[in-house]
Parts: sequence; C-alpha cells; structure tokens
Amino acid sequence: MEKTKCLIIGSGPAGYTAAIYAARADLKPILYEGLQPGGQLTTTTEVDNFPGYADGVDGPTMMEDLKKQATRFGTDARWGMVTNVDTTKRPFKVNIDDGKEIEAETIIIATGATAKYLGIESEEKFMGGGVSACATCDGFFYKGKDVAVIGGGDTAAEEATYLANMCNKVYLIHRRDELRASKAMQKRVFNTPNIEILWNHEVKEVVGVEEGFNKAVNGVILFNNKTGEEKKIDVEGYFVALGHTPNTDLFKNKLEMDNIGYLITKPDSTASSVDGIFAAGDVQDKHFRQAITAAGTGCMAAMESERFIGEQV
Repeated sequence: MEKTKCLIIGSGPAGYTAAIYAARADLKPILYEGLQPGGQLTTTTEVDNFPGYADGVDGPTMMEDLKKQATRFGTDARWGMVTNVDTTKRPFKVNIDDGKEIEAETIIIATGATAKYLGIESEEKFMGGGVSACATCDGFFYKGKDVAVIGGGDTAAEEATYLANMCNKVYLIHRRDELRASKAMQKRVFNTPNIEILWNHEVKEVVGVEEGFNKAVNGVILFNNKTGEEKKIDVEGYFVALGHTPNTDLFKNKLEMDNIGYLITKPDSTASSVDGIFAAGDVQDKHFRQAITAAGTGCMAAMESERFIGEQV
C-alpha cells in the first residue's frame, strides 16, 4: 500500500496552493485532481482580480500556472477520483477509482463547490460568454451594461445589488411573486432604482451570437408562468444566483458539516472535526467563494498539516 504524509483531494486554487506549501515543507504531497482539474475557474474566460496578473488571465491558464508551480516543488499531481476515505483512524486509508489504496498521515480536502444552474442547454452553450454564477468575479466586465440575475433568495438579492453599482440596469428574474431573501436584503433590492424585478417569470432560453470560438450573450427569452406570455429582454450578462452545492458527499456522516453540506472547520483554522483532516476553499467557505480566499485557506491547510505531523513525533 502506498503511503504519503499529505494527500490533497481536489485541485483549483485551494488544492494547488496547499500542494505548493506542502511540497516546500517536504511533505511530498500526492494530489488527486478529480473530474475537473483546476475546478470552477476552468470555466472562466477572464480572471482580473487575482493578484499578480496585472493584465488579467484566463482561468485555465491560471490553474495550469498553479499546477506547474506545485509540481515544480515535487507535488505528485494525478488524474483520478477518491472514492472512499476511512476517517476512523490514522493513518487514513483512502481508495482511488483505479483500485489503488493509499495511507495518508494527513488529508487536505479541496473539492470545492458546484454552482447551481437552471440546467437549460443554452446556459451551458454560453458559459464563459456571458453566463456566470459569480457577480464578484465577472461583474466588472459588464460595467455600464444591462444584465439579468436569476433567483429570489439572499444570493440573488446580494448579486443584484452588487451588479447595480456598476451596471446600467439589472433585471432580477424570479419565478414567484415574492422574494425568498431576508427582509433586509429585500429592502436593499427595492430601494435600488436600477433593479427591475420580473415577477413570475422563468427562463426559456439564453440567446446570443457565436463567431468561431467566441460567444456572447445578447438576450434572454422569458415566459410568464401566470399568463404564458413570452418576451425577450436585451442583456449582455446572465448571472445565475441559485446558490452552490459543496462537493462533500464523500464525507457525509464522517465529518461535521452544516445543513447544506459545507464542512465545518474550527475557528481561525482549516481543521475539520477529525484530527489530521483539513478543509480548504469553497468546500468550507459559503461566504466569499473567491479564488484568492481559496488559495489563502489552501496555504493555511498545508501549514496546519505540517504542524500536525510534527506534533505526532
């Protein structure tokens, strides 16, 4: 059975940063990238808010840069999926989808979270070309333009008011006749003059133009679920704000998590409810969900893993 001091599950900013720090600490980490190496950022065309990239960078390139840096220091980055983790005793026994078994002294979970979309074909078609699930990440590109936000909860209200500060107009599209957001968030929406709420409306199709590999949203076709009427609104940005699902199924009934599934870590720490297992990035962060904060917690998790191993001697 293969053994390692530090096993990192998942890639993206959290996983790769954890790998950089763990490798430099001579933990000789093994990292399993999962089904989507690089995580959610590989679906983002332009990243302008990650420090160090003065001219911006596309998501896949940035993830490849982080991976190269991690492997430069000795990280063993592998394609594959972790299928089971025995959290009951150390070293932890981990099963991989290719049948391999690994014993790990510490584990860093960086499996991220998956944004919820409506699931219509045209959303996927224009992903990275106007379709987004993060206003903080992509809102800047729509400064002075008209955009649509889909949803009716706190996430949608927050995204809409954030975008309203920079966009010409924000359509908040909600399938019901009242918002699910908290009263405080509703008040912010109602008091923002350039937000127009389209009650009882659902998305039928996202439309736009395609020129080779370039795609750009230019509108959304809606239907009124009360009257059945259809209409098109002209927008250049389409923001889905239905929340995220943390990728934590592997750890259900094994690690402490909240009612949504986010892993709960100790205050001022990335330590999970099991000693020797740490969580970094969106898998434990439901508030910020930014590449830079994920990278920060990846650093913390690696440093805490090194410290934990040192204390066992």
